[in-house]
Amino acid sequence: CDRPGQNRQTLMLDILGITGPIYITILFGYLATRQGLFAKADMQVFGKFVINLALPAMLFNALAQRRLGEIVNLSYILAYAVGTLLLVALARLWSVRVARQSALAGSFYAMGMTCSNSGFVGYPILLLTMAPVAGVALALNMVVENLLVIPLLLAMADRANGDKGSWLGMLGQSLKRLAANPMIMGLAAGFVASLLEWTPPGPVTRTIDLFASACGVLSLFVIGGTLVNLPLRGMATQIAPIVFGKLIAHPALVAAALWLLPWSGLPGVEPQLHQAAILLAAMPMMGIYPLLALKYGQEGVSAAALLAATMASFLTVSALLWLMT
Repeated sequence: CDRPGQNRQTLMLDILGITGPIYITILFGYLATRQGLFAKADMQVFGKFVINLALPAMLFNALAQRRLGEIVNLSYILAYAVGTLLLVALARLWSVRVARQSALAGSFYAMGMTCSNSGFVGYPILLLTMAPVAGVALALNMVVENLLVIPLLLAMADRANGDKGSWLGMLGQSLKRLAANPMIMGLAAGFVASLLEWTPPGPVTRTIDLFASACGVLSLFVIGGTLVNLPLRGMATQIAPIVFGKLIAHPALVAAALWLLPWSGLPGVEPQLHQAAILLAAMPMMGIYPLLALKYGQEGVSAAALLAATMASFLTVSALLWLMT
């Protein structure tokens, strides 16, 4: 009679064994910075290393080591984009019509709800839960987030901030800025290597592997360090919708889009990638969220939402893994 309860207990311990090390590493980064072992400015240096070297190397590996047919998954991209863009529209509508926020604030409400921390938090979790598709899922997410969602939201923010240029012009400027991003370069190089079925020479491959292997633990440590001294007091009513939208509404809408996908006539997404898409949507928002908001004077609420969502995601991500299992 006790076996079902024992199985559930074992399952929960297995899930905590996955999420626990992720959030313990984040906690170490927080404590090491809080206690002065590292300065908060050091986290910027570590973050630059991850963004400019480790993450591009990992993205290159994820794509270059697979055939192009395994990577170009239009069903995944479409479902993730539809679920995300629907939430962008709902978040913008809610923030302006219900919460009575400005259109500019609404743009960053939408960014907080839809731009996942796929590389720093999502990828390490995927490595522990569904390693065979972790790199491909991350690369597909990077395509949607960096080539569609972030440029669109920044164009919306520029428009709300008084820029009178055309939508296409502002979107083009956002894409132009992103084109110089090393992560986009890593993605592009990986796609080209996959298309040409080219394998780098042994020494080059091993060097890329060394940089890629530094991505997981260092990215989590950086997230912890950046959370030090972020504000929370007096902002509960402002940040609660952002946290709910990111951790609950985003994965729910992506799951709905994936479920409805076969009705459109497109092939469904294979089970592991299906789960990876929902899991990545359930991650807290990206670490550079407050930095992007800084230019527009929206950094206070953005930083508080990042801290609250990262803390709450330990519970929500663990619960989601339990439901998936």
